[in-house]
Amino acid sequence: MDRRKFLSSAMAGGGVLTTMQALSAENPFIPKVKDKGSLKIMGTNWGYKGSVDAFCAAAKQEGYDGIEMWWQSGVERKRELFNAIKKYDLEIGYLCGSHESDFEKHLAGFIKGVDEASSQSERRPLYINCHSGRDYFTFEQNQAVIDHTLEVAAKTGIPIAHETHRSRMLFAAHIARQFLEKNPQMKITLDISHWCNVHESLLADQPEAVKLALERTVHIHARVGHQEGPQVSDPRAPEWATALKAHLDWWDAVAAHRIEKGLPLTILTEFGPPTYLPTMPYTNLPVADQWGINLHMMHLLRRRYS
Repeated sequence: MDRRKFLSSAMAGGGVLTTMQALSAENPFIPKVKDKGSLKIMGTNWGYKGSVDAFCAAAKQEGYDGIEMWWQSGVERKRELFNAIKKYDLEIGYLCGSHESDFEKHLAGFIKGVDEASSQSERRPLYINCHSGRDYFTFEQNQAVIDHTLEVAAKTGIPIAHETHRSRMLFAAHIARQFLEKNPQMKITLDISHWCNVHESLLADQPEAVKLALERTVHIHARVGHQEGPQVSDPRAPEWATALKAHLDWWDAVAAHRIEKGLPLTILTEFGPPTYLPTMPYTNLPVADQWGINLHMMHLLRRRYS
């Protein structure tokens, strides 16, 4: 976009036309098949300071379809969550994983969380998103994690996806490709911002791995990363136009694939709080508003993919 045109249109009417809006206008998403899929946009409580009830109330008021939260192990915490999503009529996606560094303990904790989240009768999730394995576990150890989720998904019919996340099993594009090729039924949560950071690139040199990942994606974490970090300061700012366009292109490919097959698509707006969100030196104050960015993402993605 011509910079002069961008700046003049940005100031028109006293408002601010963001880079994201400008790119969306210039590059609209036009699926080949219409009205065959369904879109649910989820909100994250990552960085939210209030109670679960207050978070759910805010998410509903802002227009989210549901929320994504870590599976709760305690009885009271589960009750608080179930009451809130019922009260505000919200969908739920559970996040499961283990933080143990010892593989046997890690696998046991992972299995416990996935089994509980998938078998409880209180509220069936739209999906289960997994922080799976560790980047330093062996291929065979991480494969055991995948094997269990494939069994549970086949048994319950709940989509279970493995997130492309640093420090986890799918921390890098070429590693994820190996697991995806070995496991044809394996599904992923695409948080491709991590791969941009890990590979210090926008992944133009790994088209085969990226294409395979996009085809296996059932859930998106819509955060924009860049070559030196997993989260840009504010995706609405013009300096991040190149990174933003790369992510929109990837998300468009996932949306087109899901729509053409008549499959649902879930998206979590997941720009994080400080220090994932860059901060000012000495004060540690965030350079932008996390909640506002996520709301902007939610509205833009709904317009783009609904």
